[in-house]
Amino acid sequence: MNAGWVSLLPPVLAIGLALLTRQVHLSLFAGIYAGTWALAGGPLSGLRLALEAPITVLTDPGNARVVVFSALVGALIALTQYSGGVTGFVTWLTRRAGIRTARRARLLSFGVGVLVFVESSMTSLVNGAVCRPLFDRLKISREQLAYLCDATAAPICILIPLNAWGAYLIGVLHNEQVADPVGLLIQAMPYNLYAWLAVALALFVAVTGWAPGRMGRAERRVRETGALLPPGATPVVDAEITELAPVEGSPNNALHFVLPVVALVALMPIGLYITGDGDLTKGSGSTSVLWAVVGATALAAILPLLGRVASGPALSAVFFKGFGGLMPLALLMVLAFALGDVTRALGTGRFVAEVAHAALPAFAVPAVIFVLGAGMAFATGTSWGTFAIMVPIALGVAGAPGAAPDAHTALLLGAALGGGIFGDHCSPISDTTLIASMAAGTDHLEHVRTQMPHALLAGGTAVLLHLALGALLA
Repeated sequence: MNAGWVSLLPPVLAIGLALLTRQVHLSLFAGIYAGTWALAGGPLSGLRLALEAPITVLTDPGNARVVVFSALVGALIALTQYSGGVTGFVTWLTRRAGIRTARRARLLSFGVGVLVFVESSMTSLVNGAVCRPLFDRLKISREQLAYLCDATAAPICILIPLNAWGAYLIGVLHNEQVADPVGLLIQAMPYNLYAWLAVALALFVAVTGWAPGRMGRAERRVRETGALLPPGATPVVDAEITELAPVEGSPNNALHFVLPVVALVALMPIGLYITGDGDLTKGSGSTSVLWAVVGATALAAILPLLGRVASGPALSAVFFKGFGGLMPLALLMVLAFALGDVTRALGTGRFVAEVAHAALPAFAVPAVIFVLGAGMAFATGTSWGTFAIMVPIALGVAGAPGAAPDAHTALLLGAALGGGIFGDHCSPISDTTLIASMAAGTDHLEHVRTQMPHALLAGGTAVLLHLALGALLA
């Protein structure tokens, strides 16, 4: 369906209401209802479709795995807190690893984000699990941690071809009958300017502690008052989980935290290898993430049981407490996925592409493709869905008369990929943004607002650079 300008209403309504009211769940449903009303042609039939849309999301195995994974994260956090593993690990970091300053803590977060590059959700999850207790102890805002989690997740993952992101993009290029998808993807990496700028800016923040505007106020709040969250804020992860006290008599063994995290990271590429029949680039990212979290959670329960730190019934109760504590996030992701389905059914992405592509000067094409991809990802909350639309458009434009076949194709592909990452980085309905908020234990909309200046700075610079490169290669 091509609904024209009406197709823009659902994402604009959802995002606008969320920022105005802070009621993200209701705002997402309002956007879904606006879209299904347009699809069904009436309010009552639209309401019926709106109520069915979240259920339909779960019929997709990939979506269902992500939702279950999100809930299991709560169980993993709760178990490692309860066993004393987190307390022991933070003590080890501060006393033996020498991480006693805010700068070193931020650099640790940046380093974890760079090294755990197998999948963006995994990157944020590990980063938050390792660094959140340390940031709290050193009085660094959780908003800063959420930014570092987000800025080193998708921007890093998209620059690595041998992970879940690379596997997906190679598949998209293969469907477009590209002769050497891996080669073209590698060739486009230098032109994925937003990803490089986002990572560079994150490193600058880690080294200097630069915190403009709202982020600066968050930093001062934590330093001066010790408040982890601003007044009226609601963390994605319930404080009963992130601040769960260790069981009485726990030895606070850091291995009860370290080993599950190691299992979490190690099982991801193993899952990609198995599901890809020996080819990492063809593995299922959602399946591998789910396997990794299940394995890590099981280990987090087994270790305190074997060490007689806690009883089976107590660990079972903590497991379900943690699992239930992440239900609001799981519902949020279901609604975000449903909104994405509705916008695709309305043809939002293709409509925006058609409008923006008309009568463009050659030098502006890379910048416009970048901005177009950014707007699409921001409105739909999905970079992968944006890639599915924008990559074919970019490759089609690259065949225009006078275009430099190799460099120009790589430039346009890099612009499409960078735009998707930029919009996804800014969008309050993006799953990667949601998971970064969850990993840091902060209010989701506060995370969106505090990281926006960083994202806009990198995005604006990317636009100017794309204009310059477009003029050189036009």
